[in-house]
Amino acid sequence: MLRSIDAGVLNVAFEEHGKPDGWPVLLLHGFPYDVRAYDAVTPILASAGARVIVPWLRGYGPTRFLSPETPRSGEQAALGQDLLNLLDALQIRSALLAGYDWGGRAACVVSALWPERVQGLVSQNSYNIQDIARSGQPQEPENEMRLWYQYYFHSERGRSGLAENRREFCRLLWRLWSPKWRFDDATFDRTAESFDNPDFVEVVIHSYRHRFGLVAGDPALAPVERQLAAQPPITVPTVTLDGDADGVLALGGTAKHAPRFTGPHEHRVLRDGGHNLPQEMPEAFAAAILDLRSRLAA
Repeated sequence: MLRSIDAGVLNVAFEEHGKPDGWPVLLLHGFPYDVRAYDAVTPILASAGARVIVPWLRGYGPTRFLSPETPRSGEQAALGQDLLNLLDALQIRSALLAGYDWGGRAACVVSALWPERVQGLVSQNSYNIQDIARSGQPQEPENEMRLWYQYYFHSERGRSGLAENRREFCRLLWRLWSPKWRFDDATFDRTAESFDNPDFVEVVIHSYRHRFGLVAGDPALAPVERQLAAQPPITVPTVTLDGDADGVLALGGTAKHAPRFTGPHEHRVLRDGGHNLPQEMPEAFAAAILDLRSRLAA
């Protein structure tokens, strides 16, 4: 069911599946994807008794800013605050959170700063909170190569390139980041409609500039960013995931993030998985959520 609700600075569009009184789980997509990434995950969870909520993030699909004056920020504090605001608007006291890329970052932010609102976390690529103070430190050349698109977005040429070729550009990233995923035109086109959001380009460009300290954030979110600068640990029960064919994943994967999780934590590596695990391997992604749910229930 397609719904929308005013939550903070946004009117958030989301799909809801399962029983209204089921155990709540929010599934959060990344860049450049949308809610269609979870189409095969939601029925698995709904059949297990979940109330499944899948929102479009700021700048995607039918989600809209309520005011033209609100900065079109893509910073991590904005993503986390949006998620917290959505929980409040839906009157969900606590929920399971699962996500990847930008959505995984939102889930990690809420889990770290407001753990009382989170029953458990499933996070692809593990600890996804940016360490902006250290963003200028170079990585291994192999990793730097994988971040070419971020450096491209630092230039006005990159902004224009995304604005003029958003579908071609995002399709290229799908291919590079999930080299073993054989998606078809129809699958991509269903998601690509979300890139026509009027704020998509501005939110994306701000995200990739802010994380490197190149632009200021939304002043209203400065207190949240200050908390994130401390790289707070995540204390809630967590399952983290990597795909071993993820074209963005740094060398060695994210198992090394384990010390960031001070509560119960399990790390899984999915063979042949790319950067969009919910859509590439929905059964495995859903299993991570259900396994975590079972442990919590026990």
